[in-house]
Amino acid sequence: MRKFGRHITGLLIAGGMLAVASLPAAARTESGAASPAEMKQVSIAPQMTVNTPFAEKVQVGGRVVQLNGSGTRFKAVFQVYRAALYTEKPIQQYGDLGGGNESKRIHLVMLREVNANELGGMFIRGIQENIDKASAARLMPAMLRMSALFNDYKKLEAGDSVTLDWVPGKGSVVSVRGVPATEAIPEAQFYHALAGIWLGATPADWKLRDALLGVKATTDTAIRN
Repeated sequence: MRKFGRHITGLLIAGGMLAVASLPAAARTESGAASPAEMKQVSIAPQMTVNTPFAEKVQVGGRVVQLNGSGTRFKAVFQVYRAALYTEKPIQQYGDLGGGNESKRIHLVMLREVNANELGGMFIRGIQENIDKASAARLMPAMLRMSALFNDYKKLEAGDSVTLDWVPGKGSVVSVRGVPATEAIPEAQFYHALAGIWLGATPADWKLRDALLGVKATTDTAIRN
């Protein structure tokens, strides 16, 4: 699976710029951001400082979602970003995330300078590690678009935010620095796979997964990290 994942990741990164060209012109401005019509579909997440607390409630697609849990993503001993999960109702398992009729948000705030292309690559690998080959093949167009999005940004600074919203009736909307950066990706399976980066069976960070799900970290969690 990892060998297959590395192969697909290479194709995604290499083909990312082709996906940019394939987006409808009305959906992207010259800066690569979503059109004003697309921006109306989500509630903009404000820029935050690295120490700003996450809001207890926000709106996504005109619906209120509440903070389910938050934590910090570590890479070795380094803090990379803070993360928060918002859902319409409390959840404690990945499988309880809800279907396409419920608004959701994953909000990331960078704690250090991050190469945007590398972050996009980590997202793609995280998706691949939590889905099977058939699902990866079906979701390849959506992953190409995700890869293309991060090609538009050279780096993210401490305090910069990335929000990953699911808007019922529209799809996945990715915002960078508080501005929607692409048109909606309609496949509900893609958002579920995207959330699997943090909540799935092979999460990027076990302690962060427990924090986002609002469950107490266990000794087993500590060992896995």
